[in-house]
Amino acid sequence: MDQITFHHDTVLSDVHMHLPGARHLMTRLNSVGQPVFVSRFKVLVEGHDDSDRGKVLDQKEKLSDPQGDTKTSPCQDEEKDGEGNVEPFLDEDGDLDVPHRPRENSVVGGRDLVCPVILKQSSPVIELEECEEEEEDRCSKGVLRIEHTMATPLEDVGKQVWRGALLLADFILSKPELFRGSTVLELGAGTGLTSIIMATTATRVYCTDVGEDLLRLCTRNISLNKHKIEPAGGEVRVKHLDWLQHSLCTDAGVEFSWTEEEVADLYDNTRFIVAADVCYDDDLTDGLFRTLYRLCSSFTHSCTVFISLEK
Repeated sequence: MDQITFHHDTVLSDVHMHLPGARHLMTRLNSVGQPVFVSRFKVLVEGHDDSDRGKVLDQKEKLSDPQGDTKTSPCQDEEKDGEGNVEPFLDEDGDLDVPHRPRENSVVGGRDLVCPVILKQSSPVIELEECEEEEEDRCSKGVLRIEHTMATPLEDVGKQVWRGALLLADFILSKPELFRGSTVLELGAGTGLTSIIMATTATRVYCTDVGEDLLRLCTRNISLNKHKIEPAGGEVRVKHLDWLQHSLCTDAGVEFSWTEEEVADLYDNTRFIVAADVCYDDDLTDGLFRTLYRLCSSFTHSCTVFISLEK
C-alpha cells in the first residue's frame, strides 16, 4: 500500500464559501500551478469571560420564560410519568442526531460574526490596500493570515482550511494551561493554522504532513504569523511525516526531514498529539491509527491525543 488513488471530484471547504463582502485575489500560483489565496482570521479571546457570558445567557432565558421555574418541559413531564424512554432520532447514516437548543441571533455581550476575508481581483488600488492591511495585521496580535487554495482534488484537501481546524484551535485557546510549555505533534497539519495557534502556548510544535508544496505552504503561513508565535516564546518546526511509512525520514538531503536530535526530542518530550479533519479516506485513516499506535508505543511517557472531526 505505497500509493493511494482517489476517485472523487474536487471539494471546497465551507470555511471558504458564502463570505459576506469578501474580495478574492489570487496572491500567487504554487509550484503545481494551483491558485493560492489568503484569508484573515480574527482570534477573539481577550475581554470575553465565559462565566459572564453564561450569566447573560441564563438571565436572558429567565426573562424569556415568564413562568420561571414553574414551567416544565414535555421531557420533564414524561420523566415524571415514567414514560421518558423516547426512541432517539437518527440521521440518514443511522447515527444519533442530537437535538440542540436553537441559538439566539443576538446575545447581549456576545461576539460579533467574524468571517475570514479573501481578496478579489488584482488592481493597483487593491494591492495598495493589501499592503496597508498586511501592516495592520502585523500590529494586531489577534489576526491570523493563512494562505490556502480553494477547490482541490481530495488528495490536496490539506491545502484548504477546514472547520475541524477551527474547532481544534478554539479548544486550544480555551485551555491554554493544558498545553503550556509542552512539546506537541500535529499530524496532517495542512495549512498549519492549528500548529500556529498551539505555538502561542506550547513550547515546541512539530507541524507535520506530506508533500513538499504543502509543507512549504505551512512554512510560509508560520512566517506570516510570527507576530503571534514569537511573543509567546513558541516554536513551530515543519516536518515530513507519512502515515504510510514505518519510520521518520532522516535523510539530510530531503527537505523537511528529521534530524537525530529532533527524533529524540519527539520520542522523549511529546505530551500531546493533535489532528484536525484527518479522517476522510479509509486507507489513510488506517494509516493514521497505525502511526498513532507506533508513535505512542515508542514514547518514553504517556501521551494524550486530541482529534477533531467535521460531521
